[in-house]
Amino acid sequence: MSAASLVELAAQASTCTACRLSETRTKVVFGTGTADSGLLVVGEGPGRDEDLSGEPFVGRSGQLLDKLIEEELGLTRASFYIANVVKCRPPGNRDPAPDEIAACSGYLDAQVAALDPRVVVTLGNVATRVLLGTDLGITSLRGRLHEWRGRVLIPTFHPAYALRGGGVVVAQMRADLVRAKLALATGR
Repeated sequence: MSAASLVELAAQASTCTACRLSETRTKVVFGTGTADSGLLVVGEGPGRDEDLSGEPFVGRSGQLLDKLIEEELGLTRASFYIANVVKCRPPGNRDPAPDEIAACSGYLDAQVAALDPRVVVTLGNVATRVLLGTDLGITSLRGRLHEWRGRVLIPTFHPAYALRGGGVVVAQMRADLVRAKLALATGR
């Protein structure tokens, strides 16, 4: 697969009605960035700002994420790819339901296949649990590297949690992003 494949997938997703989230969305938030960076960042799903703009992580949490990635990895938003587990906003910003995640899983799988990232950073409980197939929480999973589909997966906190949790959480996110930088450089 290729960048062209991502454009085709985004077009398919834009008319998707596979789950009830399609009934309340404003825009499908498929993902953005470059297809050849080696880094994929995965969140849980779009919020209000993302639903309105069609872009992932554009609100306050996205601004924090951009700042941390630029400071710790030296990458701008255009230098990596960012997507979500579900492509439509769950009402009230609730966690996506299992059937909604299942309905969108083909899109994320296809994104991974097209991007072929060396490193995947998951943001928060939902994305981490879905990708790792576990019920463990982010606090027990972050802080170390995980093997996932022949890639390095690095769980970290969701930036919205970091906005509420303050300096300690931000420092932990920074440490996780340094792990991502090392993994990108070394392949492990």
